[in-house]
Amino acid sequence: MTASDVYYMDARSESPQTGLVAKMLTVFEEAGLDAMIKPNDLVAIKIHCGEWNNTAYLRPVYPRALADRIKELGGRPFVCDTTTLTYSPYASRATELDIMMTAERNGFSSAVLGCPFICADGFIGTGDYRVDVPTGYLLKEAYIAQAVAAADVLICLTHFKGHPMGVIGGAIKNLGIGCQSKRGKHNVHLGGHPKYSVANSAIWHPENFKGKADTPDWNILEECCPYHLFKVEDDTIHWDREACTSCLGCLGIMAPRGLFEFPEETFAATDASIADGALGAVLAVGREKCGFINLAIDISPRCDCVNFADMPVVPNLGVFASTDPVAIDMACLDKVRESHGMPGSIAEDFDLLEAGEKKFETVSATVHGLSEEAQINTGTLNGLGSRDYNLIEAEPQPASRHLFALDKRPSGVRFGAKFMKFSPFPYDRYDGQGFLREQEVDTEFVKTWHGNGNAGVPGASGSAEEAATGD
Repeated sequence: MTASDVYYMDARSESPQTGLVAKMLTVFEEAGLDAMIKPNDLVAIKIHCGEWNNTAYLRPVYPRALADRIKELGGRPFVCDTTTLTYSPYASRATELDIMMTAERNGFSSAVLGCPFICADGFIGTGDYRVDVPTGYLLKEAYIAQAVAAADVLICLTHFKGHPMGVIGGAIKNLGIGCQSKRGKHNVHLGGHPKYSVANSAIWHPENFKGKADTPDWNILEECCPYHLFKVEDDTIHWDREACTSCLGCLGIMAPRGLFEFPEETFAATDASIADGALGAVLAVGREKCGFINLAIDISPRCDCVNFADMPVVPNLGVFASTDPVAIDMACLDKVRESHGMPGSIAEDFDLLEAGEKKFETVSATVHGLSEEAQINTGTLNGLGSRDYNLIEAEPQPASRHLFALDKRPSGVRFGAKFMKFSPFPYDRYDGQGFLREQEVDTEFVKTWHGNGNAGVPGASGSAEEAATGD
């Protein structure tokens, strides 16, 4: 495939037109994503709303600003996310009710966004659209969230970061996991697959179960599975592995206790299937109607789907936009590799502070040996996009494009008459000075003073009570 264009602006900001929100809108237009939108088009803005207590997800101001721009173009935007598998015993986004409440807690509501926030795949996650994926490397079908598949235009607004299974979480992951229904996620995670499913690949070690008496929280071994496939007896544990769906609800429970062991090949196959699921989402909407924006900021080692957020692995890198999800992820990954690791972060723990290191393979991957390029390579092989790209640095737009949009008049016009009526400054007090203050103080003294109390402080006069009386 030929190289794809990726538009880029760095993360530095020193003016209204170089702020990250302004830069996001700039690359949105430079990449031609605005040209995809026609009057009355339904435009899905696919974001990750963040797990309960995660703090690294994209701030709601980004989809809000994008939604405002889409409305200016005549489109009808909605912001969306999808239900998750029950990949944790305490998942906070596994139903529509859960995800709506979690999203609102994280700031994603219609009042904030200026457009609806919806759960795109229904109450349990079975509201979907099946699509054939004939060129898929592993998957040959995908189940796309109904609201995504029904949209006229899809804009994936993605927080680029690490991911414990996918190694990287970028545009491909936002499509290949985030745009799948719950049924689609079971497919991508290879539930029921004869070789790569958890049921058929996990190495089961029931001999490591210490028995009820020595396992105070043994109940969680049964209760972590929504399909009730684990049964604990006094000194033994049983697993109905033939019925396992690879929902991953037990992963964080069984593996740390030595009950599960996973070969690297299992997770590597999932990384490939993520790219196939991504292709399914693009096919469901239409290639010419899908655009991608990656914000490589707050680059946490793990996904926004965990209920915490570690320090960023590298400093903020910038904003990217493209019509090619493979190229945009490759561009972001290259920028991470080119960057120095963040001192004090997990990158320093693993001696990855030098530029040029493959950071995510060490700091993010759950299983050693996973590749941070597996999604990208599979997406090239299945025809999703190209790993070759032209990085085009966009120029800032005029500042007037990014000022306060609700009233663009200068302050003298907006407030002159009102300040005459309700003056914020009390000209009638203290001979026009307005407020009671010392006439002069030693500003140089306070730069270096390290003493206690007011003794010897120039300009310190009167008691605290006198200072508080005002007039």
